[in-house]
Amino acid sequence: MRFNTICTLFALTLAGVSSACLADEEHPNSVRVGLYYVTYHSSADDISGPFVPPGLNVEVENTTTLYLAYVRRLSSHFDLELAAGWPPLTKTKGKGPAMVGSVPYNGEVISSARWFAPTLLLNYSFVDESHAWRPYIGVGINYTHFYDRVSTPAGDAASGGPTSIKLPDSFGPAATLGLAYHPTSRWSVNLSYSVSRVSTNLTATTAGLERHSHVDFGPRAAVLSGGYSF
Repeated sequence: MRFNTICTLFALTLAGVSSACLADEEHPNSVRVGLYYVTYHSSADDISGPFVPPGLNVEVENTTTLYLAYVRRLSSHFDLELAAGWPPLTKTKGKGPAMVGSVPYNGEVISSARWFAPTLLLNYSFVDESHAWRPYIGVGINYTHFYDRVSTPAGDAASGGPTSIKLPDSFGPAATLGLAYHPTSRWSVNLSYSVSRVSTNLTATTAGLERHSHVDFGPRAAVLSGGYSF
């Protein structure tokens, strides 16, 4: 439902801005394909709940995935970008004491999840379209849906048994800084660096016992992509 809302807002925004801007009819649409390298600057509250020792925390491993985007030209300086990565498998490691009882914890992969995280950005390019090199900035909103949430055997052992994980969806601001190179009017090479706010409330349930933490993932994404306009 929330993703359908994002799509509806995107369509309405596109229609409204396109009617307000006199966009060039030549090649107003672009698709981009490339590589996302995502680093997480995560922070989390210590895990709380029954039988949880003090100082138990988590950290998130960096990941790489496929970048896909659709870009709609609005004017000579503005465009609207809907970007998403192929949902990556993101692993979470234990952080804190070396052992929980007799079970290894610190540095162990205790859970994993996949993310579907479309981001809608309004981008502004600084120089005229006659320039092959065009720096740009953008601001927008990110929506993140977590699925395939799994506690690993190491996570189950630390929790005291088979554990289910709940991660509610996240909405947050996003921003990007990029540079586009246009060797022709149709083709481009794009390099960008993006930040977004992704946070959620983790709930891990083991034999009816709930443990909780609030997690800020702090993703930073470097993207190298090729684009084609039509």
